[in-house]
Amino acid sequence: MLCHAHRPRGTAGQALEHELRCFAVFRRVYVQRDEMRQIATAVQQPELGFTFRVGSLVLHAMGQLTPLQMASFHSSTAIFPVGYEACRVYWSMRHGNRRCRYVCSVEDNNGLPEFTIRVVEHGYPDLLLTDASPKGVWDKVLGPVAEKRSESGTLQLFPVYLKGEDLFGLTVPAVTKITESLPGVESCDRYSFRYGRNPLLVLPLVFNPAGCARLHHHFHQVFFTRYHILNKSSSARSNQNVAQGEGGVPHSKTPVVHPRSSQYRWMKSEWRANVYLARSHIQGLGLFAARDIEKQSMVIEYNGTILRNEVATRKERVYRSQNRAVFMFRIDSEHVVDATRTGGLARYINHSCAPNCVAEVVTFERGYKIIISCVRRVEKGEELCFDYQFDAVEGQHRIACHCGAPKCRKWIN
Repeated sequence: MLCHAHRPRGTAGQALEHELRCFAVFRRVYVQRDEMRQIATAVQQPELGFTFRVGSLVLHAMGQLTPLQMASFHSSTAIFPVGYEACRVYWSMRHGNRRCRYVCSVEDNNGLPEFTIRVVEHGYPDLLLTDASPKGVWDKVLGPVAEKRSESGTLQLFPVYLKGEDLFGLTVPAVTKITESLPGVESCDRYSFRYGRNPLLVLPLVFNPAGCARLHHHFHQVFFTRYHILNKSSSARSNQNVAQGEGGVPHSKTPVVHPRSSQYRWMKSEWRANVYLARSHIQGLGLFAARDIEKQSMVIEYNGTILRNEVATRKERVYRSQNRAVFMFRIDSEHVVDATRTGGLARYINHSCAPNCVAEVVTFERGYKIIISCVRRVEKGEELCFDYQFDAVEGQHRIACHCGAPKCRKWIN
């Protein structure tokens, strides 16, 4: 906006008195931002160089939980992700009027949480403290701190009112919102959710091969490679269903070109509101409808890293050497989607002989996409499942089906 200062009439001799020499306008501007999602991005992508700090607490790593850990790694007020690490600046155990750093972490000790504090103070070697509870390990700090402050005559603290979970930072609202968004935390039955189950972190569930209850106990080996693909050899079956070929390598129909690009874009932005991960009545963990979903609606995308056959074979060998379950979905004769480490929640959908969903390989945005869609209306709280259509085998490699459908085939393969 251009402003002009005009000289009043009849004041030619007083021009200097009426000259506008400066002009300033202050305008208030409101900026709205999603702070929680920004924090989650900083935690999920440490390479960006951001620091997440709340008061004297600095969060270094969020950690995750496997299905087997979820039963033990939580209390009614906090979730204890394995790999969690934060630094707390607090009063020194050696000097009454100094502060030092306490690096807090959570680890797995034979299936139970172990809480560790590493005391970092200038001029002293690091001191390592451990206990089976956050309160127990912080009591080893608060006692000496209170004694030193009493000796020096400084302001007394009241350690009885301090909680270990608070000092670990696990009950900080920003941290709690992120831990409540970790995949699979719905299985933490003793925990009281404070902020709901709206995921902030897009992470795959950490999966222990021993916890792959869906199929693990039917095999002599601990590994299970799940190659999903549309079945080319089963024309009598639905051409949208999933099949696995003999020896773990499936057969395929040519991916179909799908016209519903707008529905795909909508699904990509809304899938978190469609599903949640929880304990399944079929096997292990399963994916459930978070709201009513209409027939033929796209629910979720089976995503991961697209690999060529040679690379996928190499990756599979590496995963097996690491005692890791393998989740892969072949999209054509040359390419495989590897969801083992970078995949989403769709890989945990269970098999059913009477499925309510179907897996399709479609083309969108100049590439193949694997979409899970509903074949009928699915009600809120209902478990999502599709027919794996594994090729039939004989003997010890047969896999029992636990879907409970009226016309269950009793075997998955």
